[in-house]
Amino acid sequence: MDIFGIDLNINYLLNVVLALIMFGLGLGLTRNDFKQLFDQPKSLGIGLFSQMVLLPLFAAWLVSKSSLNPEQQVGIMILSVCPGGITSNLVSYFVRGNVALAVSLTVCNAFLSLFTIPFLVNIFLDWLMPMASVGIIELPFWDTMFDIFIVTIIPAGLGMLVRDKLGNNVYRLSKSVNAVLPILLLLVFAAKFLAKPDQGGTQTTISDIIVLTPYAIILNGGSMLLGFLAGLPFKLSFQNRVTVAIEVGLHNTALALLIAGEKLHQPLMEKPALVYALYSFLVTFGVAYVMVRLQERFFKKPNNIAD
Repeated sequence: MDIFGIDLNINYLLNVVLALIMFGLGLGLTRNDFKQLFDQPKSLGIGLFSQMVLLPLFAAWLVSKSSLNPEQQVGIMILSVCPGGITSNLVSYFVRGNVALAVSLTVCNAFLSLFTIPFLVNIFLDWLMPMASVGIIELPFWDTMFDIFIVTIIPAGLGMLVRDKLGNNVYRLSKSVNAVLPILLLLVFAAKFLAKPDQGGTQTTISDIIVLTPYAIILNGGSMLLGFLAGLPFKLSFQNRVTVAIEVGLHNTALALLIAGEKLHQPLMEKPALVYALYSFLVTFGVAYVMVRLQERFFKKPNNIAD
């Protein structure tokens, strides 16, 4: 991809955008947000269990029933281990979910993903591509952990440091960053669609979009339903169940592209994440909005934050 006369691999730009997203998340964090980790342990535990265990199991069931090629199946599985992100917090805010719980889940998932992504992705490769994964396609555990740390944890920590130094003055900076980030992310996604493979592109076609669209929507909507139902046996409040549903259902597409593209160098594995990105925000917001409206209309119960 040629920018200002510089031949730029789009995966480098993806690293920068992902780091900026995490920096923006850090700008919105306070010490009180970490206090929330202990204030709502049941909701947090159920949310993390849904993200780390139920979601990959649901994705595994989905790909086992699919006719997709192995690379696309691995791409869906990679997407399933990259849940949460700053966008999910935004959706929780829009539908009057428990934003503190949403932020807590995002922060915990960011730390846990350092270990879970390198470990689980190699399991997926062994399962779905056993012949190709032997010394050919393999995700380096420690290098991947280090790279995720560099583009997620450090920028989030810097964002928190900036907030701590600027105090209430950070609101204007945070608002500007969060306004620019979606545009940058859209540009990266567009470049992934259009750029040449040697520049980090995937050459995703209309046919690819048609084939992958049902799986992307089922993964999105189905995982939301799974997250919502997981809280029922434990009597979580409706507000917390909706929040967990959003966090489980809306995946960190930028991180999925980083793993599939830069670390594994497999453009075919990136395509499910790109197609998913076309629908994810609207599907997640739409499903959450319908949940809230149905609750208000038929049950008319207050949205308690308490477990």
